[in-house]
Amino acid sequence: MSEHQASRVGADGEDPSAVVSAVLTGSRLLVAIAARSLGAVEDKVTLPQFRMLVVLAGHGDTKLVTMAERLNVNPSTAMRMADRLAASRLVVREVNPRNRRETLMRLTEEGRRIVDEVTARRREEIADIVSRMSAGQRHALVSAMTAFNEAGGEPPVGAAHPLGWPDV
Repeated sequence: MSEHQASRVGADGEDPSAVVSAVLTGSRLLVAIAARSLGAVEDKVTLPQFRMLVVLAGHGDTKLVTMAERLNVNPSTAMRMADRLAASRLVVREVNPRNRRETLMRLTEEGRRIVDEVTARRREEIADIVSRMSAGQRHALVSAMTAFNEAGGEPPVGAAHPLGWPDV
């Protein structure tokens, strides 16, 4: 039985494996969209590095240890990512004026441009896919995704977090 057939068998939501299969398929699609949206900038940033840029875009100046927590990586991994992004002039690191022992990272104009550009491409591709769905399917998708996000403890996407990664 194909993934598509499996998801159709459990379309009523009674078969948990069919629901999981449908969510995994949707997740694979969203990851592919995220990867494709980096197309024009993939020579500058990887997807994990882009996540760091998104966190900075949403939170502003951020300490390295806070960034590592938000990305759920070791501080040494966050430091290597920050080093690469600083070398590419997408972030800058400056001494925290409130605590001179700390360094803060922030986006440069180029870093902000990349976040905005990738966000726009991702939004366009998702909008294109959604436009091929009927009004009823779109309504059902909103209901299902809202319930899924609430069950997972994910806050709604707001204007401050257009990619849906507020505390990644």
